[in-house]
Amino acid sequence: MAVMLVTTCLTSLVIILCWHKPPLVALAFLLFFGSIELLYFSASLIKFLEGAWLPILLALFLVTVMFVWHYATVKKYEYDLHNKVSLEWLLALGPSLGIARVPGIGLVFTDLTSGIPANFSRFVTNLPAFHRILVFVCIKSVPVPFVPSAERYLVGRVGPAAHRSYRCIVRYGYRDVHQDVDSFESELVSRLTDFIRYDWHKEARGGGAHDQDGVSHSGASSSSGECRLAVIGTVSFSGAPAFEIEDSVGPASVSVDFPTVDSMADVIEVVGPTERRVRFEVGPTEMGSSSSSAEMEFMLREELQDLHEAQQAGTAFIMGHSHVRAKQGSSVMKRLAINLGYNFLRRNCRGADVSLKVPPASLLEVGMVYIV
Repeated sequence: MAVMLVTTCLTSLVIILCWHKPPLVALAFLLFFGSIELLYFSASLIKFLEGAWLPILLALFLVTVMFVWHYATVKKYEYDLHNKVSLEWLLALGPSLGIARVPGIGLVFTDLTSGIPANFSRFVTNLPAFHRILVFVCIKSVPVPFVPSAERYLVGRVGPAAHRSYRCIVRYGYRDVHQDVDSFESELVSRLTDFIRYDWHKEARGGGAHDQDGVSHSGASSSSGECRLAVIGTVSFSGAPAFEIEDSVGPASVSVDFPTVDSMADVIEVVGPTERRVRFEVGPTEMGSSSSSAEMEFMLREELQDLHEAQQAGTAFIMGHSHVRAKQGSSVMKRLAINLGYNFLRRNCRGADVSLKVPPASLLEVGMVYIV
């Protein structure tokens, strides 16, 4: 009975948000199937003392479990949002503070689309070293059945180019099958390579300039200091192209109607009825026409070489291992729901490392205590 009620309510939301039908259609659906469920519920109430209390109790139990899980998940996200550290903190980390950069790629998984997550700051505090290539990965679900592979990855820089830090938002539809760790890692590196070529090509064509530290002055940075994200696979810019475009008939960009990075300043995307797949190539005539272009070409190849060497050195998956506790002064119900209910559910549910099939040798878990 609880499953039927939740399914009816969620389907009503899907009719409005995903299928874009008028609210009257969702209301008619809710009234029709809700009346059927009301008949089942009334039948249980009539024979409550004769054994019908059992399905009602099971329904209340299932609703309570779903409410506790949702409530604690929202509180965890709010905690991450309020305790994230600034970009300046990340850029200040260096040899002067005893911080070392080790070979390899570090994938830091977070639910945040901007800022530096608290679990990474805790990781660096306890282990003063992080990888040469640092990627903050955020996996988001969007209210569409499928996300085209060309629009799945949103990539941007975190800080200057010399810092070798990036942010990648990976979007999945509710019917998409998540990739395993091998295909995910190889495709992520491929998208990073395309983004690096695109970013330096844009600078070479007059979109902006990098100073000696690799800081972009193209107006592509937000107030938080992070560069805007590019939908790698659909990015486009004007001028004589130094890349190959393959046009194919496909659905409109999911980035148009369902943005997932509202906190960022801009998102580069193609708006149109066709799907464009872009492969960038550095043209020797354009990049070698002047000393500045030659310097940009050298820095481009150096960054790509660093990425290739880091991939050969190996990839580490840095994930948070959370324990949620209710703050002092909370009510008894909240302490029971958080300290007992949610932590019990979390311990008995599979984590992101199991979904991605991350090898234990490549997994780094950072313990975090959330006081909500």
